[in-house]
Amino acid sequence: MRFALCLFALFVPLSAQTLVNGAGATFPNPIYSKWFDEYHKLHPNAQINYQSIGSGGGIRQLQAGTVDFGATDQPMNEEQLSKAGVKPLHFPTVLGAVVATYNLPGVSSELNFTPEALAGIFLGKIKKWNDPLLAKTNPGVALPANEILVVHRSDGSGTTFIWTDYLSKTSPEWKAQVGSGTAVNWPTGLGAKGNEGVAGLVKQSPYSLGYVELIYAIQNKMAYGRVRNAAGKFVQPDLASVTAAAAGAAADMPADFRVSITNAPGKDAYPISSFTWLLIPSQIQDPAKKQILIDFLRWMLGPGQKMAEPLSYAPLPKLVVAAELKAISLIQ
Repeated sequence: MRFALCLFALFVPLSAQTLVNGAGATFPNPIYSKWFDEYHKLHPNAQINYQSIGSGGGIRQLQAGTVDFGATDQPMNEEQLSKAGVKPLHFPTVLGAVVATYNLPGVSSELNFTPEALAGIFLGKIKKWNDPLLAKTNPGVALPANEILVVHRSDGSGTTFIWTDYLSKTSPEWKAQVGSGTAVNWPTGLGAKGNEGVAGLVKQSPYSLGYVELIYAIQNKMAYGRVRNAAGKFVQPDLASVTAAAAGAAADMPADFRVSITNAPGKDAYPISSFTWLLIPSQIQDPAKKQILIDFLRWMLGPGQKMAEPLSYAPLPKLVVAAELKAISLIQ
């Protein structure tokens, strides 16, 4: 009997499942859901649970210590880092695009948007679809006289940060009146929670315009437009143009990986592109959870990157992957 009990005691830790909890950005949720599911298939004893609640919520939960890791589309600032019990490390995971998506009955053409037009719409100054600023860049398109219903995020959102960071770089008026952040005081529009909520509201609301991560527009079969970049070219959001936006940053990446690539230079760069980050505590007390997170990061930076493109995310540049693999050693 004693021998049997000893065998049982040895066996239980090997068969017990370790649950790792995370929360944060909705921007990368489709790829994270895929990754965590595939990783669990490879490692049945490791279960990674992720709540897609927005970057702001993920940062707050990480600061409070209620999750094992966070996720964000806006790098944490110094004040946010100081409020975390244990300093979080930023690990870029994939690259994505935020797109201007719209529901415009009777118009099948892909629209062109300038930063001036997008800022004007979200400032509430451009109110109708046939406004001269929109008509000028869309010659031959019969834009209706209907009012534009603006849709934005209602929760703390990294997608909002990417969108408002871009507008702040390209519109002095937007920067002065609204600025950038995961949550801002919107001059106009209706709010919806998550990329899912914005996509749903735009899809069901004729003459509306909002912003979502590219995969949400694709999955919902929604129209989205080209945006004029820093080189003056109207660029379609896709894997190639998002990769082009990251080219400069990859060669000059800061050691902590906190960087913005909105309005990046280059004629092929899509201007509303961004890295998205996992936030991993630099010190993890639970050895099982620490091993899972370290092993997952290595897997994500290897085989996991091959899963990005089918979900309309761009894989990380090789220089960034190499730097991250070294940075994993900082987790203690």
